[in-house]
Amino acid sequence: MDKQLALLKQMTDCNAPAGFELPMTKLMQELFNEESIETVQDNTGGIFGVRKMASNHSVMLLGHLDEIGFMVTEVTEDGFIKFTNLGSWSGTVMTSQKVTILTQQGEVRGVIGSKPPHVLPQTERNKVDPDAMFIDIGTDNREETLDAGVRVGDPITPYSEFEVMANPNYLLAKAFDNRFGCAAAYEVIKAVDNHVTLYAGAVTQEETLSRGAITAANKIRPSLAIAIDVCICSKTPGMENAGQTKMGEGPVILLSDAWNIGHVSFRRYVEQVAEENGIKYQIDHLTGGYTDAGHLAVSNNGVPAITISVPTRYIHSNVSMMHREDYNGAVKLLKKVVESLDDETVERIIKQEI
Repeated sequence: MDKQLALLKQMTDCNAPAGFELPMTKLMQELFNEESIETVQDNTGGIFGVRKMASNHSVMLLGHLDEIGFMVTEVTEDGFIKFTNLGSWSGTVMTSQKVTILTQQGEVRGVIGSKPPHVLPQTERNKVDPDAMFIDIGTDNREETLDAGVRVGDPITPYSEFEVMANPNYLLAKAFDNRFGCAAAYEVIKAVDNHVTLYAGAVTQEETLSRGAITAANKIRPSLAIAIDVCICSKTPGMENAGQTKMGEGPVILLSDAWNIGHVSFRRYVEQVAEENGIKYQIDHLTGGYTDAGHLAVSNNGVPAITISVPTRYIHSNVSMMHREDYNGAVKLLKKVVESLDDETVERIIKQEI
């Protein structure tokens, strides 16, 4: 396994759902330390590597540390675990899936259970009710589950192994949403030749209404910001009319999402940089989702913010699939954009003169 695959595996294997991001904060800190990169953190755990320059402006690249998951809310007398969501889940992808409960005594494996269809009335067999689900760790009663270390308030993450698929450009793992963004920010700051100050890292709690982006924006006060996140892939059966982005066709520059219209001048500038450097890219918009760009755009005096994504299959489930060349294209585009910025160019973007 080469260094890039090892990095993506390390990041996606890390268990850190929304509100419980400390393992990812520590991992990012370790990686920055290995490269002797200065860091800054906010009080929620958002962390950024910093390359300071003698400039009036700064640019912020932000992935998000958290992944979707669950939290223990009750242990029943029979030893089953009730839970609540951390982030958005569909009941259709939850049942019979393995999970990891992160207890103070260590990791405990479980499976999400529900009534089997054999005992359901015909009218209910195709309905999935998350409130009726539970987690089974293989115990007889409440005392055994507690003895295993499980407590109310413990976080839970999906369980899925990192794998290279039949076509080695296709990668399967949990939490590409959004460990891909964390890895991309890290790869950029390691190799970039910047002329304005760069903050590259990741924020907390994006999956729970993008709270961490607010604290990070207040801490760093960037001149420009690029959120790095996943987007929908339309290249699967039944998705032909649900979007235009395809895996393997390059990173995606988002026009808008549910919370943000990408800053027009900044978006056009990024498109120009891509075209000048022969970087293949796609354009799309999200109608039912959001990224951290929305909260950046309304922070401080208003930060010109856009989102650069990669198309990802099966997001907000136990597994997701990403194309390696889309990831590499996103890293290249981000690097070229950062390297092309100087104080004068940033001023022109802010004033929408591009």
